[in-house]
Amino acid sequence: MAKIVILGAGFSGQTAALYLRKKLKKEHEVIVVNPWPRFTYIPSLVWVGIGQMEPEQTMFELAPVLKKKGIKFLQAWAREIHPDEQYVVTEANDGSGEIQKIEYDYLINATGPHLNFEGTEGLGPDNGHSHSICNIHHAKMARDAYLKTVERMEKGENVKILIGTGHGQATCQGAALEYITNIHSDLVKRGLRDRAKVMWISNEPALGDLGVGGIYAKKYGYIMKSEQFLKSLFAEFGVYHQVQTAVTKVEAGKAIWENYAGEVGETEFDFAMLIPQFQGTKIKYVNKDGEDITSKLTNPGGFTLVDGGYGKSWGDIKGSDWPSTYQSPIYSNIFAAGIAFAPPGSISKPHVTKNGTVITATAPRTGMAAGIIGKVVALNVVDMIEGRTPSHQESMTEMPGACIASLGKSIWNGSAATILMYPVAPDYDKYPDYGRDLNVCDLEVGLAGAWIKRSLHTAFSYKMKGNPGWSMIPE
Repeated sequence: MAKIVILGAGFSGQTAALYLRKKLKKEHEVIVVNPWPRFTYIPSLVWVGIGQMEPEQTMFELAPVLKKKGIKFLQAWAREIHPDEQYVVTEANDGSGEIQKIEYDYLINATGPHLNFEGTEGLGPDNGHSHSICNIHHAKMARDAYLKTVERMEKGENVKILIGTGHGQATCQGAALEYITNIHSDLVKRGLRDRAKVMWISNEPALGDLGVGGIYAKKYGYIMKSEQFLKSLFAEFGVYHQVQTAVTKVEAGKAIWENYAGEVGETEFDFAMLIPQFQGTKIKYVNKDGEDITSKLTNPGGFTLVDGGYGKSWGDIKGSDWPSTYQSPIYSNIFAAGIAFAPPGSISKPHVTKNGTVITATAPRTGMAAGIIGKVVALNVVDMIEGRTPSHQESMTEMPGACIASLGKSIWNGSAATILMYPVAPDYDKYPDYGRDLNVCDLEVGLAGAWIKRSLHTAFSYKMKGNPGWSMIPE
């Protein structure tokens, strides 16, 4: 009998758990360790954050769902991994603080990100002056603060709204993009748009880069770039934009920043939602002698090193350097999925200012990519349990990517920007001109996207519950 422990119950962890239970005989044990009792459909928090969707519509309780599938659930933090002795030290997050030692034969680290608010002084809703939509708690706080700002506007005040990234090495620009466009649409519906100066601030090298180096698509006989696409959209919406910028400090009503040229400035705001840097979850790796070996198994950001080509400069990274099995090269029974795995580097071109500030839009690994990787990892564990060499591979240079960026929630008069790319990480050996297959890549805006966005919410909430036919819904 094999015992598989999965750390995390987001897209990667939940997908992996469902596939393991589907593919393995009942004699094998699957355990999910997650600090929170609920699964949250993160992409819809953009709507929670402006009061257009109730928080309860984005969540479901994990314990009954997993129990029904024959999967054990432990609500706890993973604090230490002991790979030589094959156990995880957990701390209960149910109020008891109980410490447990959970043994495993195979371990999947799908813990998602540590939201590094502390990486920017004054950033964040709990101990700072800005807001976030990266988890349900923060999305509700953002909603309340945004609606208070709306109340001020209704009383005749003019306000400044700042949306974007709050660190020079932040990712998830797509979530911030959805939030700013939904705020625009919400204010238009309320008849308040003329009372808000809406501003975008980002660490992207160019507008529309989104941490993937931008996207090209064939449109009407010419090649369109996502930069042109978003410049046009922002011009239509009246959104001011500033890129190539790292927010270095947030004060009450003020974001202080540095740009590529090393210039320092500040932007005033009444309401700000700034995405923090993502780091690996703070888990210590300990060997059989009690020594901390975290630095051997993770990169400096805390992400787990897997089968990637690490240590190369940005210009030397090739498609073959991207991980494909997500298996640790040191401990073959450990895998990392979703945000937890270490990419070989950024997709977007990095920049260091004359003052030494790193401004790099780091590679996104959430949503669709996280689900795909969760499935790949689960099937590789099944291979090993059944005596085979891991045979399932899908690197981000072989993976399609789809982003449906909501521009307004309504299925009657809303819209969404549909962004398709293949592959997610460019492969210039296969596609020398643009790194991607332009026969697949696409950029569209319209009502159909709003329908797709809302349908995905329903479909993936259904899938993550493991309901009948769940595996027929593609990752």
